[in-house]
Amino acid sequence: MGRAEQELDILEKISQILGDGMELSQVFQRAMALLSERLDIQRASLVLWDESSDQARIIAATGLTREEMQRGRYALGEGITGRVLATGQPQVIPDVSRDPDFLNRTGSRSLKSVDPASPPISFICVPIKDGNRDVGVISVDKPFLDDSTLAADARLLAIIAGSFAQTIRIHQLLQLEKDKLLAENQQLRDNLHSKYKFDNIIGSSPAMLDVLAVIAQVASSRATVLLLGETGVGKELIAKAIHYNSPRRDKALIRVNCGALSAQLLESELFGHVKGAFTGAVRDKIGRFEAADSGTIFLDEIGTLDPQLQVKLLRVLQEREFERVGDHRTVKVDVRVIAATNLDLEEEVRRGTFREDLYYRLNVVTINIPPLRSRREDIARLIDHFLDRYNRENSRNLRKISRDVLNTLLRYPWPGNVRELENAVERAVVLSQGEDFTDDLLPLQIRLFAQQVRTDSPDESIEDLAGKLAAHSIRQFRAQEGQIYDLAVGELERQLIRQALEQTGNVKTRAADFLGINRNTLNKKVKDLGIPAD
Repeated sequence: MGRAEQELDILEKISQILGDGMELSQVFQRAMALLSERLDIQRASLVLWDESSDQARIIAATGLTREEMQRGRYALGEGITGRVLATGQPQVIPDVSRDPDFLNRTGSRSLKSVDPASPPISFICVPIKDGNRDVGVISVDKPFLDDSTLAADARLLAIIAGSFAQTIRIHQLLQLEKDKLLAENQQLRDNLHSKYKFDNIIGSSPAMLDVLAVIAQVASSRATVLLLGETGVGKELIAKAIHYNSPRRDKALIRVNCGALSAQLLESELFGHVKGAFTGAVRDKIGRFEAADSGTIFLDEIGTLDPQLQVKLLRVLQEREFERVGDHRTVKVDVRVIAATNLDLEEEVRRGTFREDLYYRLNVVTINIPPLRSRREDIARLIDHFLDRYNRENSRNLRKISRDVLNTLLRYPWPGNVRELENAVERAVVLSQGEDFTDDLLPLQIRLFAQQVRTDSPDESIEDLAGKLAAHSIRQFRAQEGQIYDLAVGELERQLIRQALEQTGNVKTRAADFLGINRNTLNKKVKDLGIPAD
């Protein structure tokens, strides 16, 4: 093959290499490996200008060790490499041992030949131009043959450097875009962490303070968490708070609603499948557990899980491994599980619809999230929070809430909990035309409740009844001066709890909700006041 044909062949193959879209260092190394094979090149370096350090440095090389590459740094105008970068003019050195400007900065060359008969080392350094700007250089060294061959090699390398300029520019643009996306991703993660800080969870009632204390303790661990509570109490919010305050905060939080899919689809969704596992499985698919590896998976409505899937989930919790649908290979994962349900899982276990061993695996740390009617102290703050949010989103200014409307919202039982309250406030903001929050902005069921309460209200107010009770207690317990308060309050609590238990068929959870207190508080009162449990 003649020289011209050889050069055309080299340029064609290098064009193919540059079009492969690999990392810049890999592209350069493949191109230089080709030149080394065809032109007897011993070493080659790609040097780019680094504006952050205000110097040029080797970013890719062949024939150099990592330590030698690290030493390859040049100021503008320093040595042959720095001069080419400063002037934009190529430099060809037939014998580096005779050129005083050759620095041998990498220390990779022996400038004094051991064998006097061996040919000298030539050095070719050509600029890489991006428009009118010199962004780097390509340098090679090889044994000297003759002046014409050295000049031909320099011309060929200059053409290759021109091809590299476009590749370098594309890679730099891609890197800038990648850095931008990484920065935006980190900003989003920081925002999520800030949004779900414990301080941002609205709740100053004793029941919610207990919940916040538990999640603050459990967040830093990898323990499985079971969230119990009615629909709309904020179980997903608590799950997010646990994840974004844990060591896994920078990893994925994957959410799965176990009640939204059929058993077969849910199995594929959770564990993935291989091509051909079932009709419609046209390609391999990873499941949510694999996607959540090193992070957290939130399994909502866990109580609806199919019995066969319960077995597979139990294995994941115990062994941290599973198989995709239709596959025999075991996949290992490191996933923290947070599960949630509005069902009484103990009752489901007794009925045989939920595995007892799975229940105990999930029940490592159980958090009971109280319904809104058990934490009425938080309602006013929640209203303010939702007003701020939806006023901002809808460009409204609904601010002034009347005492009657606030009393209605405080007394309403909120069967849909915080979610229902949020929807009610959003509706009011959207329909509002001014600053006044009036009762006509409330949903129909809340207005009907307020009307019924007004109709059913006794002639005697709670204040009148309380006054009569206090006067009667003082007369009744006059002989036990110093104990009147404890006796009167104790007897009132005893009668209230007994009546509530009677009204609810001795179901303590319902009795606690009826009275608007926490179930643990009710249990303690029953024990302290000596109220029969049956």
